[in-house]
Amino acid sequence: MAVTPTLTLYNTLGGKKQAFEPLEPGTVKMYVCGPTVYNLAHIGNARPVVVFDTLFRLLQTHYDNVVYARNITDVDDKIIAAAREGNRSIDAVTEEFTAKYREDMAQLNALPPTLEPHATHNIAAMIALTEKLIEKGHAYESAGHVLFAVESMPEYGKLSGRSLEDMLAGARVEVADYKRHPGDFVLWKPAADEDPGWDSPWGRGRPGWHLECSAMIREHLGDTIDIHGGGRDLIFPHHENEIAQSRCAHGGDYVRYWMHNAYLDIDGEKMSKSLGNVRTVRDLLQKYRGEVLRFALLSAHYRSPLNFSAELLEQAETTLTGLYNTLREVADIPLDVEVPLADEPFYQALNDDLNTPVAIAELHALAKQLHKAADGDKPALKARILAAGNLLGILEQDPEAWLQGGGDGDISPGDIEDAIAARQQAKADRDYARADAIREELLQQGVVLEDSREGTKWRRA
Repeated sequence: MAVTPTLTLYNTLGGKKQAFEPLEPGTVKMYVCGPTVYNLAHIGNARPVVVFDTLFRLLQTHYDNVVYARNITDVDDKIIAAAREGNRSIDAVTEEFTAKYREDMAQLNALPPTLEPHATHNIAAMIALTEKLIEKGHAYESAGHVLFAVESMPEYGKLSGRSLEDMLAGARVEVADYKRHPGDFVLWKPAADEDPGWDSPWGRGRPGWHLECSAMIREHLGDTIDIHGGGRDLIFPHHENEIAQSRCAHGGDYVRYWMHNAYLDIDGEKMSKSLGNVRTVRDLLQKYRGEVLRFALLSAHYRSPLNFSAELLEQAETTLTGLYNTLREVADIPLDVEVPLADEPFYQALNDDLNTPVAIAELHALAKQLHKAADGDKPALKARILAAGNLLGILEQDPEAWLQGGGDGDISPGDIEDAIAARQQAKADRDYARADAIREELLQQGVVLEDSREGTKWRRA
């Protein structure tokens, strides 16, 4: 009997891979920073969603109870600005973009999280956390603000590996005069009359961004969780500040494994509004299917930078089409084979710090084996391919639907079938020139014909 591989994860806190063990046997608590809902999600926002969705799937093969929380930040300066610019209410903006975020992430085959706490639903927890920090001498009130005193925590900066001096070196931002130390950060701030706000011991106001996750994690998951994820851009200051707030208020470890995905570039350049190269998921879905975007995002290791380009997407489309073509060839074979995951190289790769490129390579190897396999070996190989696909969040569609969907040609499935019938008649009449012409006409419209003993099948190119 095979031994289930040990799951190892790279822990940003400490900078090395570690064997993963949850704090509570059989239960995993994972939290990933979610969207600020003032605009459409861009493809960079989608990378952590796909990465941690894949980890979520993997964790469920190890543990009976995996609680995955991903928050919604629905109060923020950017949201207020977007509402003013569009002459809309705050609620209208946040409800629209929360719904669109969920729709777009579902198109990437991302499973819904177990919990989706909203910042505005947890204000009481944020106020309580702020009060606790003041009580313990880690925060102070000044000019209507409440700020965390970074000098009160000797280990501040441990996650990012920065000292207070490093953080301030070269800083050109003017420091607010209500701060005792330039590095102190806002926990609570005053709200203008026309802006959203809540009553608090320090007057009407709203939380600082860093406060939200600390408060929601404790409220919904407890003082210490197993995994906290997000993009590398969140290490400092956001996650550094979360650690400061939570550990100073409640003690404990707060988070046992910190995981961060690397940046995503567009055509070799950093994605930014100034360069005009921001690509929203919704825009990309107009041209590419969600599974193509997901596969492209998984093609590089999550801790490696990823250059997102049209070439990468075309390659992803071609690869997926090849895999679905392989599955179409065995569509009639029933799935009644159990796959012992512990034996599978793709599973072992994913357990090694979520090594998706190696897992994908192993998936290709299985597809090659299936092409050459004897009939008796095909059911097991098909089951293994689908098991790998399930963990990666791909190959979950009907192969025929995938191969005959997509593309931007105008020709309908009915017209294609009529053309195939006309080609069959031409071949029966020995008019091979006409039969070849029909094949070429379909190819020009993005339709590939594949002849076999069972008949002619077609797919979009």
